[in-house]
Amino acid sequence: MDEAKPRKVHFVEYQVDFEVMNAVAERLRMDMKPIPNVLRYRPDELQSQPIDIFEMARSTIKFYYSMGYDYVQNFVCSPGTGLLVHLSIFGKRRLADDTAPLTEPGSKRVWAEEREGLVSSWEEFEKFKSQQFLELPIKETFEFISKNLPEGMKVSVAGGTIWEMALERIMGYVNLFKKLREDPDLVKAVIDWVAERLYKEYKVIVEFDCVGAIFHADDLGYKKGTMVNPDVYREMVFPWFKKYAQLAHQHGKMYWYHACGNIEAVIEDLIEDVKIDALHSFQDEIMPVWRFQEKYGDRVAVLGGVDVDKLARYETGQLRAYVKSILDKCMPRGKYALGSGNSVTNYVPPENYLAMLEEGLKWKP
Repeated sequence: MDEAKPRKVHFVEYQVDFEVMNAVAERLRMDMKPIPNVLRYRPDELQSQPIDIFEMARSTIKFYYSMGYDYVQNFVCSPGTGLLVHLSIFGKRRLADDTAPLTEPGSKRVWAEEREGLVSSWEEFEKFKSQQFLELPIKETFEFISKNLPEGMKVSVAGGTIWEMALERIMGYVNLFKKLREDPDLVKAVIDWVAERLYKEYKVIVEFDCVGAIFHADDLGYKKGTMVNPDVYREMVFPWFKKYAQLAHQHGKMYWYHACGNIEAVIEDLIEDVKIDALHSFQDEIMPVWRFQEKYGDRVAVLGGVDVDKLARYETGQLRAYVKSILDKCMPRGKYALGSGNSVTNYVPPENYLAMLEEGLKWKP
C-alpha cells in the first residue's frame, strides 16, 4: 500500500525572534503582550525589569496558534534556558549596536567571547561550577502551558546547547580548540557538566503530555565542514545526543535536531546512531533543502529550508516564487515542513515572513 501523499503544508520554526513576533502581532492586531528579549539584557536591567515567565508563555502560545502552527516552540523557559540567560548576561560577551530594523533604540547585539571564556583550567572550572546560577521555573512553566494550550496543539522543547555552550559561552573558541589538544579531558568535563544539567531538565519535561518533541540545537559546522574532527563529536557530544533521543523516544516523543553549518560528515551518525527524527537548518550555499531531501529524506524528516539570506533580502514577490519552488520539490516526497532555513531573525521583514507562510497555505498538491 502506497503511503498517503501530504495534503497540506505544516509550518515549523526553531526560533522566531521576539521582535518579529511582536511586530507581526501588532500588525495583525493580536491580543498579546510584547515579549522582551531577555538574552540582550544587562545585569542591571535584569534587576529593574522583572520577567513574567507566564505572561511570556501566554503570548508565545497566542502567536504560534494565530499563525497556524501545530505546535508552540517554547523558548520562554525550557531546558538549558536558565544557564543560557545567566551566561548571556553575566559571562564574557561582546556587544555592538543592533542595527536590525525591528530592534528597539539603544538595543545591543550580543556575541560570545571568541578567544578565552570563563574556563581555561581545572581550577577555573571548579570555581565556575560553584556559582549560583539562575534557576527558572521549568516545571511550573510547562504546567501553565498544559493548562493554556489550545486543543490539538503540542509543544516542542527548545533545548539548550551542550557543544555550543562549552564552545562559545564557557571556554571560548580559541581556548577550547587549544584545550582539545592540550587537555581534552577538561573539554569533555565541561561538556559533560552542561549535558548532565540539560538531561535532568529534559527528564522533567518529557513527562508532560503536551510535549510532542525535544528540539535540540547544537551548531557543529561552518560553510565548508565541521568545526573539529568528527571524532571529537563522536566521543564527547553524540553519546549525549543519543541519550536525549532515547529519552524522547521512551516517552513517545520525537527528537528533532537543529545544526548550522556543513555537517554532512556526520549525517550518518545522526541518522543511524543518534536516531534523530528530523533535521533542521539549511543554507543554500552549503546544501539546499531539496538536495538534502533527495539524499536523506527517505530516512529522516526535513524541516524548514527557506534560506535566511533570501528571506531577509528578497523582494516579496521574488521570495514567494522561491518558497513555492521549495514546496514544489519537497512536499511531494513527504516528511517536510515549511519554515526558515535557520530562524526568523529580527532583520527579516515581517512582510516576508508572512509571505512565506501564505505560500504554504496556498500550496496545493
